[in-house]
Amino acid sequence: MNLKINIKNGAGMTKKTVGIVGLGRMGNGMAQSLLRKGFNVVGTDIGEAPRQAAREIGVNVVVDINALCAEAGVIILSLPMAKHVQAVVKGEGGIIDHAQPNTLIIDTSTSEPEVTRALSIELGQLGHQLLDCPVSGGPAGAAAGTMVMVVGGKRSSLERAQLYLDALSSDVVYMGKSGNGHAAKLINNLLCAAHLVSTAEAVALGTKAGLDPADLIAGLNAGSGRSAVSEVNFPRWILNKGFDSGFTMQLMRKDVRLAQNMISEMGLELPLAEQVAEIWSQSEESIPDQADFNCIVKHAGLGE
Repeated sequence: MNLKINIKNGAGMTKKTVGIVGLGRMGNGMAQSLLRKGFNVVGTDIGEAPRQAAREIGVNVVVDINALCAEAGVIILSLPMAKHVQAVVKGEGGIIDHAQPNTLIIDTSTSEPEVTRALSIELGQLGHQLLDCPVSGGPAGAAAGTMVMVVGGKRSSLERAQLYLDALSSDVVYMGKSGNGHAAKLINNLLCAAHLVSTAEAVALGTKAGLDPADLIAGLNAGSGRSAVSEVNFPRWILNKGFDSGFTMQLMRKDVRLAQNMISEMGLELPLAEQVAEIWSQSEESIPDQADFNCIVKHAGLGE
C-alpha cells in the first residue's frame, strides 16, 4: 500500500492522510466520519463557504489540487457531475498533473459509467488507480459513516481502499469492473425516482379514500408494498413537509436522464421507466432545480 503517513498519534500510532476534493454537504460529512475514525483529512473546494465549514471541523483546507496531491496519495472525489470529475482528474492543474506515484482515487460522485471507464484506463496507464464508489445515505449518512457504496474497479484497488470505505460506510457491495458501480447507482436512483412517484400516487389515493397518510404509510411499511422511500423518505422528509434531505431535484433529474440514456444505449424498451423519466422531466416546469428531490411528490399527486 502506498499511503502517505505523516502524523504521529499516541503511542507509536500513526494517522493516515486522505484528501477530499469537494467539501459540500457530502464531502463535509465524509470528512467528519474520517476525522472521527482518526484519519488526517486534507481538502479543497472552489467555494469559500464549504472551505470554511471544513476548517471548522478540523480539515486541513488547502488552496488547490496541487497542494492536496502533495499531502495525499489517496483522494476522495465528492462532485456533482461527470464533467466535474473529468475536470478535476485531467483538466489543467488537475490530479493527473500533480498526483503522487500510484495515487488511488475514490470517486463517490454519481457519474457516467463510460466516462469512468475511460478515466480508469487513462489513470491506469499513468500508474494510478480509480474506483467508482457512488454512495447512498445522503449528508446524514456521510456524517454518520453509514452510507452504502456500490463499487466498480479492480479488486486490488478495492482492497487498498477498504480501510477508508469502512470508515465511511455500513455496507460496501462490489459490482465488478470499472464503471459498474456508477451503472448500479444510476439503476438504484431510477428505482428511487419511481418509488417516489408510485408511493406519492398511492398516498394520494389513500387520502382521497379517507385514510390518514401517516397511518397508510405505517400500513404499507408493515406489508409488501414498502420500499426505502416509504420507510425513510416519507416519514423523515415528506409527511412532515420538511423537504430537507440535502439532495436536489437537479441532481435526481440528472441521474434519471443518465439512466434513461443507459436504457437507450442498451437498446431496451422499458415503458414504466420511460414514463417515470417523463414525469421527472415535466416537473422542471413547476419545481425548481434547487428544491429537495422529495418535492417530486407534489408533482406526482400529493398537494402542498
